[in-house]
Amino acid sequence: MARLRDPKGGCPWDVEQTFASIAPYTIEEAYEVADAIARKNMGALKEELGDLLLQVVFHARMAEEENLFRFADVVGAISDKMVHRHPHVFGSTKVESAAAQTEAWENLKAAERAAAHDPNAPPSVLDGLPPGLPALKQAEKLQKRAARVGFDWTEAKDIVGKIQEELDEVRAEFGAAGAPESRERLTDELGDLLFACVNLARKAEIDPGMALRGTNLKFERRFRRVEALLRAAGKTPEGASLEEMEELWVKAKHEERDLK
Repeated sequence: MARLRDPKGGCPWDVEQTFASIAPYTIEEAYEVADAIARKNMGALKEELGDLLLQVVFHARMAEEENLFRFADVVGAISDKMVHRHPHVFGSTKVESAAAQTEAWENLKAAERAAAHDPNAPPSVLDGLPPGLPALKQAEKLQKRAARVGFDWTEAKDIVGKIQEELDEVRAEFGAAGAPESRERLTDELGDLLFACVNLARKAEIDPGMALRGTNLKFERRFRRVEALLRAAGKTPEGASLEEMEELWVKAKHEERDLK
């Protein structure tokens, strides 16, 4: 990376990059890692992890050029953090279970946030959440923070009723005419419905983002099969009726179930 960033003999594209210009690529590579995991493609995972590591090296190199920190400092910082947050491994603290460790981990993170908090601002359990998180992950983290102080559902099954309540409110926004009376209110109610679904996933200890990613892959796989079946019949999706495509969709679903 030092050679790629060399103003005299490096790559012009790499030389002109900044932290801000590289940030979107860093996020993209993280998503591609998640995608490889969802697809259970270990060859792709190896490659994508390398791409993600390159992003870390890229940022660290730019920081070193500005005398801010080096790659070794990044590694040292995360190593120190892991030692600090695992006193049951690197120290004498004892934990009885994974759940107890999760609670201890969150307590340590809370203490770290408190130490870095602006003393002139009122503290909140929601402090420190990155505003740029994807919406599903942000919702999950907000709920987890609130749950730490007791603001949470008792059982996962209780949230199903809340989801039904939110769905009824979404339905009501369409009114008797079958069209949304207010897009602003409908947007608000849809947000509430999604938030409740994230809550159910969190309470059931299922990552909502990975669950949705799996559904996206399933949809893609089945729709491609519908396209293939249409091609075999000499048709295209544009030239097929909704009823024809729905029939082939059901066929694609049954084919998958038969293979399991």
